[in-house]
Amino acid sequence: MQPAAASSCYHCGLPIPGDVHLSVRVGDVERAMCCAGCQAVAQAIVDNRLDDYYRHRDTLPQGKREALPAQLKDLGVFDHPEFQKNFVRPVGEHEREAALILEGITCAACVWLNEQHLTRQAGVTAVEINYATRRARVRWDERRIKLSAILEAIAAIGYNAYPFDVARSEQLARKERRDALWRVFVAGFGMMQVMMYALPMYIADPGTMTPDIEKLMRWASLLLTLPVILYSAAPFFTAAWRDLRIGRVGMDVPVALGVGSAFAASCWATFRSTGTIYFDSVAMFVFLLLGGRYFEMVARQRAVRGVEALSRAVPALAQRLAQWPARAVEQVAVNALQPGEHVLVEAGATLPADGVVVEGTSQTDESLLSGESTPVAKAPGDSVTGGAVNIASPLVVRVERVGEQTRLAAIVRLMERAAQEKPRLAQMADRVASRFVLALLVLAVLTAVVWLWLDSARALWIFVAVLVVSCPCALSLATPAALTSATGALSALGVLVTRAHAIETFARATHVAFDKTGTLTMGRMRLEGFDVFRGDPGRALALAAAMEHGSGHTIGRALEAYVPPAAVLPDLNALQGRPGQGMEASLAGVRVRIGRPSFVAELHGKPWPEPKSRGSGGQTLVALGDERGWIAAFRFADEIRPGARELVAELKAAGLKVSILSGDSPSTVHSLGEQLGVSEVHGGLTPDGKREWIEKLQGGGAVVAMVGDGINDAPVLAQAQVSIAMGSGTELARTQGDIVLLAESLTALGAGWHLARRTMRIIRQNLVWSFAYNFGAIPLAMAGWVTPWMAGLGMSASSALVVFNALRLQSARRAGAEAGQRK
Repeated sequence: MQPAAASSCYHCGLPIPGDVHLSVRVGDVERAMCCAGCQAVAQAIVDNRLDDYYRHRDTLPQGKREALPAQLKDLGVFDHPEFQKNFVRPVGEHEREAALILEGITCAACVWLNEQHLTRQAGVTAVEINYATRRARVRWDERRIKLSAILEAIAAIGYNAYPFDVARSEQLARKERRDALWRVFVAGFGMMQVMMYALPMYIADPGTMTPDIEKLMRWASLLLTLPVILYSAAPFFTAAWRDLRIGRVGMDVPVALGVGSAFAASCWATFRSTGTIYFDSVAMFVFLLLGGRYFEMVARQRAVRGVEALSRAVPALAQRLAQWPARAVEQVAVNALQPGEHVLVEAGATLPADGVVVEGTSQTDESLLSGESTPVAKAPGDSVTGGAVNIASPLVVRVERVGEQTRLAAIVRLMERAAQEKPRLAQMADRVASRFVLALLVLAVLTAVVWLWLDSARALWIFVAVLVVSCPCALSLATPAALTSATGALSALGVLVTRAHAIETFARATHVAFDKTGTLTMGRMRLEGFDVFRGDPGRALALAAAMEHGSGHTIGRALEAYVPPAAVLPDLNALQGRPGQGMEASLAGVRVRIGRPSFVAELHGKPWPEPKSRGSGGQTLVALGDERGWIAAFRFADEIRPGARELVAELKAAGLKVSILSGDSPSTVHSLGEQLGVSEVHGGLTPDGKREWIEKLQGGGAVVAMVGDGINDAPVLAQAQVSIAMGSGTELARTQGDIVLLAESLTALGAGWHLARRTMRIIRQNLVWSFAYNFGAIPLAMAGWVTPWMAGLGMSASSALVVFNALRLQSARRAGAEAGQRK
């Protein structure tokens, strides 16, 4: 039987996305599944003859559907390679890395707790958890610990971990919002009802309310407050108990202590029919605290939509041409595609993988990847990126990279790496906040003792007010909320932040140094001409193309484009690259070099044949020679990258020093500097020479941002305080970069710099507000001028304020417009 059209997953009960068509045969019926994870678990249940799990579950009315039944936990289904392939990747011979979603994270202390607990597990080598996204990356040595044991360790401290899946992430986010909204509703409804009973007790004149009526009011308030405590406030008590159980004082501890003590004292007063009750205050500040957390959660989820949008960009299904060039189309899951296969991409469809166009001409929308809205023309032979949208006409694409190997997956990994690292400011705020909570508890107890001596009737609610009003939630949120928002806004501009410190350091930069080829220029070299000093011109060109073949350098591609297709390239031995110098090989026992004239001259020691082949200013000169002397000289030209002049002028106007560091000839580099208005230019530099120049600047106190694109730039990118790699550059440069510029135009980098400066201003505003609020509110609460409901309002408002202040960074276009106005 075929699975009936089902709206929910047979295994977990969650809705099935419209473009997912997965199933498992359970018994004699094909059952629909929502994702590959549920499909793998259900198949494991069937394979292990545990079908009765479904039969028993389905006989119960509205039975709870578990992501993993208890019977399977001992089978280690999470350790099966087939189950892991969608969320686990190898990072070494025996090391694995899993992408997980954590459920139950409520504050920065939860993140700290999970990181510390997992780090102590034998075999776990690294743990990074992002508070904003609830995403975790866990690395472990599979010889020492299994993934199932890691998940059990997380469950042991009261949290749930799931394999990361975009659909499941969205479902969990919706569930989190729904649950939070229900808790807010119950607290708000209870607060209003309790206030109806509390108001007569406040406004009644002494002696006008009989004891029976007063007792009724007390008991009614108690009963109406119970749902608020048992349901709405449950997350506070659960998190506090979780922290205390492992000997840590988290941010929920003072809140739970304040709410619990006020409720307990009110219950005691109700039982004794004497004393003051605080049920109205308890319900009110639970409502206010939950309301603040709800708005914070909505803001956080909004801030991380950029990463989630990238994760959703690749479709679930693709149209594969199984017998290309035949036109027989079959629909398959994208993760089933293999390199070398061909897919048909209709107009309006999303490209399922990286590849090369083999048939058709069209345009693609790559705005989600690069931030540039202008469509990019595509023709046979052009590369295409998975996640881009084909907007004009059908294309046939040969698949080259799929899954975790695609450019889109690399972008998502780099963004996640940045999100999961903690910058210096965030680490400082977390340290201060954790110590602040302990100091707060001590201060609250001392305040209660003093007020018991001064006025015992007011001691309890002053104690509660001190605990609640100064919980340092705003301090913990001040930095991560702003950085998360800024990262999303920058990605919309085509500026990808891959390291946590990048925004802060880029904003502090005093010097910006640029590589030339592929950075300030497009890196699309054209062979303008060449001179041959010895031998046949065709043979010299073929030899040069053979030596540069596979180097990855733009000069190599320019030479190959100039060689006739029918030409036979010579066979070379011992071919090797010299970073910043050129290539060396052996031809028929003779050493041959191509690259800098000085590098080639080392083979034979003969002077350069001036003035032949000098060419016009701005051209790049490449020499070819062997042990017997010079063979040829090639002249290449490049075009200036769009936005280069504007960016240089913008940075100089802002007071930054701009330099060009290049391995090209000094005359070529000086020519480019004159065109761009850069006076400090250095040509003929080796990779180590560039690094030493940056190091010298740093010795004088400069904060240097280096922009480069190639293998030769890796050392200098590593030396700079903040490194910016071009997205079109080599893989080594991109992984070395703290920031990756995906956009073709350099104007995006200028907008990114202004946004980084604006981010640091907002972080400073948030930190100043957080410290000012805490140090201002505590004395007022200790003096008895802040009631518990005012404390709840103040704490919620302070947290909401820093989050909404950070959300101002989400307007990337506005930041770009502001940057443009400053030009």
